[in-house]
Amino acid sequence: MNIDLKSLSLKDLKDLQSQVARAISSFEERKKKEVLAELEEKARTMGYSLAELTGAPKTRKRTASAPKYANPADKSETWTGRGRKPRWFADALAKGKKPESMAI
Repeated sequence: MNIDLKSLSLKDLKDLQSQVARAISSFEERKKKEVLAELEEKARTMGYSLAELTGAPKTRKRTASAPKYANPADKSETWTGRGRKPRWFADALAKGKKPESMAI
């Protein structure tokens, strides 16, 4: 592939640079995944997990929390009671509603 860089505008050169950077990053990620898959398969054939061999701690998968509150105006909007309060919940509290009235 031959590209005449001297004929490209500055914008075209920057676009090309951005595309090349994305292509390099994508290529590296694909290669890492391929190698990791090969190593995991090799460890599995020998009766181990890759985490056992590397001493990496097993990751714990978290389950999603069940919603505890629902928006009275739109029941499809819910909140688990964790993290930042959604705007609809804060607005309802400001209008004098009790959290218990929005509980599911």
